[in-house]
Amino acid sequence: MTNEATLPDDETMTLSDYLEKGGKLTSPENVPARYRGELLRLMSSFVDSELAGSAGFADAINWAPGLKERIAACRITLEKVDHAERILDLMGDFGTDKALYTNAHSWSQRRDRDAHVDPKRQGGDMRLSVFHYPLEGWTDAVVMNFLMGLATVHQLKEQVLTSYQPLSEEFRAILPKETRHMELGQEGLARVSETPDTRDEAVASIAYWMPKVAETFGPAHSSRFDRLKKMGLRHTENETLRRAWKADAEARLASLKLA
Repeated sequence: MTNEATLPDDETMTLSDYLEKGGKLTSPENVPARYRGELLRLMSSFVDSELAGSAGFADAINWAPGLKERIAACRITLEKVDHAERILDLMGDFGTDKALYTNAHSWSQRRDRDAHVDPKRQGGDMRLSVFHYPLEGWTDAVVMNFLMGLATVHQLKEQVLTSYQPLSEEFRAILPKETRHMELGQEGLARVSETPDTRDEAVASIAYWMPKVAETFGPAHSSRFDRLKKMGLRHTENETLRRAWKADAEARLASLKLA
C-alpha cells in the first residue's frame, strides 16, 4: 500500500479516501507519519490501561472470599498483562522499547478515592482515567471489574474494525477473553447481591464507578474522533458507544436487582 490505491476502473484515490472507505494497512512500512502517531496513541492507551488494570486488581486476589473468586481474580490479573504484551509487541514493530516502556510508570499507583482526575491522559501515562482511582475491598473490585469490563467489550467491538490490520487481528483474539472477564465480574456481582450488607456495598460502588467508567468513552463531541474516523481508526461516535454501554449495564444490573 502506497499513498495511492488503484480502483478497479483504474481511477486512483488518496490514502485518506482509501482508509475512510474501509481500506486496511498491514505493516509499519506503509503507515504515514500522522496515522502512525494516532495509531501508537491508541495502542498505548490500551496497553497502559491493561497494565494499570491488572496491577490494581492484583490486590483483589487476597480480598477474594473463596477459591472460585480467587481463581477468577488471578485469571483476570494474568490475562490483562498478556493482552498488554500482545499489543506492545505490535508497538515494538514501530521501534518501541518494550522493557523501557513497561517500567516507565508505576502501574499500581492510584490517586485519592475522592480526587478528580481529568479524563484527558496524564502526561506520558496513557491509561484511561478510571484506572487512576483505587479499589476498596472485594465488592468494590467486583463492581468496577464488571462495569469497566463491559465498557471494554463495547469499545473492543468497535476497535476490531480498525484500519491497521495487525491490531484488528489482535483485538479480535483479545475480545473473547475480555468478554469472559466481564462475565466473571457479573457472576461475582450476582453472589455479592445475595446478602443485604454486600448488596448495599455494591449499590454504593455502582454509584461511584458508573460516572467514572462513562468518562472512558471520551467527550460527546470530539474533533479527534472525526480525525480518527477519516483514518479508519475509529467508526462509532463516543456518545453512541457510551449510551449502548449504559443501557447494557443498566439492564444487567436490573436483572440482579441492583438498579
